Amino acid sequence: MTNRMWVRGVEWLAAAAADPRACTGDWDHGKGIALLEAGRLWDVLSVPDRLGLLTLDLLWRPGMSVPGPTLIDTAAGRVGFFLPPDPSAGWKGADLRYATKGAWVAVPPPYRPARFLEWLVPPDGTGTLHSPGALAGALRQADGALAVLAPLCGR
Repeated sequence: MTNRMWVRGVEWLAAAAADPRACTGDWDHGKGIALLEAGRLWDVLSVPDRLGLLTLDLLWRPGMSVPGPTLIDTAAGRVGFFLPPDPSAGWKGADLRYATKGAWVAVPPPYRPARFLEWLVPPDGTGTLHSPGALAGALRQADGALAVLAPLCGR
């Protein structure tokens, strides 16, 4: 990413904070993590890391546009996909978690990891988010692949 994209990514992500200046200050001088409320600029679908990493791989194919912002939490073993806000979204499935209005998400700055949080696809400042339809299709495909592989991997 270019410096301009980093700056735009920081501004876009910090705009979800009640106080964007305090948010960037937390990133630069605090613990490097800010708590941002979901439901206004974006929602987050969190899935187990194996499913999330395979899903992201399916979304990031040659000739396709870069997927939306995607965050990994290595301590919790989860991948979070940033989606357009939709409080009535019907994401269902084993171990899926959907953060929308009233939920808070811990995020590092787009330009570096913080503790156990790291951007797999950082926000670029354009407001690009994952397409719910494309994400649902990739999740189904990844879940099917993992179900086939589970007996072979001893899980």
